[in-house]
Amino acid sequence: MQKLTLIFLIVALSACSLKRVERFKDITYLTASDSLPEKKLNVFKPKKSKDAPVLLFIHGGSWDSGDKEIYNFLGTRFAKKGVVTVIMDYPLSPEYQVQSMALASAQAVNWMHESIEEYGGSKDRIFVSGHSAGGHLASLIAVNNKYFDQLGVSNPIQGAVLIDAAGLDMKWFLEQMNYEPGTSYNIPFTDSPEVWEETSPIYHLDVEDPPLLIMLGGRTLPGNTLTTERFMEAHKSFEPNPKYIFQPRKKHKGMIVQFIYTPNKVYREILKFMGE
Repeated sequence: MQKLTLIFLIVALSACSLKRVERFKDITYLTASDSLPEKKLNVFKPKKSKDAPVLLFIHGGSWDSGDKEIYNFLGTRFAKKGVVTVIMDYPLSPEYQVQSMALASAQAVNWMHESIEEYGGSKDRIFVSGHSAGGHLASLIAVNNKYFDQLGVSNPIQGAVLIDAAGLDMKWFLEQMNYEPGTSYNIPFTDSPEVWEETSPIYHLDVEDPPLLIMLGGRTLPGNTLTTERFMEAHKSFEPNPKYIFQPRKKHKGMIVQFIYTPNKVYREILKFMGE
């Protein structure tokens, strides 16, 4: 009897919790064209939200894998904390390259700027985030207005949260790795050093960048550590006191898996960053 009562309480509490969030699935933000495929996003909003801060999350997966549905938990948890959260899909390698992924990400942000008020969010409080390859794309569109210029709109991003981001200095990384042409990360980034530089956020930093919150795991991939350290040094030229969270025991996957735990203190840090 006690076991059945406990199960009932858990189910009841879960149901109450779910009622606090509204979900809107598979909204088309990118229509198919000659250069890009149709892509969709999911929106998670707090009940009765109005003018709430908005967060776009871009998934990782080495630029060639990943799916928005994996991260529904993140949308739900941020929405419970008062943030209208958008989880997007984007074109993947090998069919598409990084420039197309960044343009799609900018299009998702533009969709938010045009439509997010319908979901209780504020178009003037848009933030972007991503893990791994998604962190790279979030950083790239935050500091390089090129992709918004291609859409003929202004960059509305108010800040970026980079969660163990990859590729922040992809030019340096690919030069060090010296992959055979057409292999490994050269597929999404091409064999062109000019493209490597163009798609490396480190080379687009300036005083007009939105604020950045940079998170790094102490046991992450060596390439992530090295490129993030290079990025941090360059960022300090424009922001002497960068916002930085170092988690010494976290591995690369652990940096995103930790968000499953709702009371995790990193939520508080991100909400504080967005509030500032």
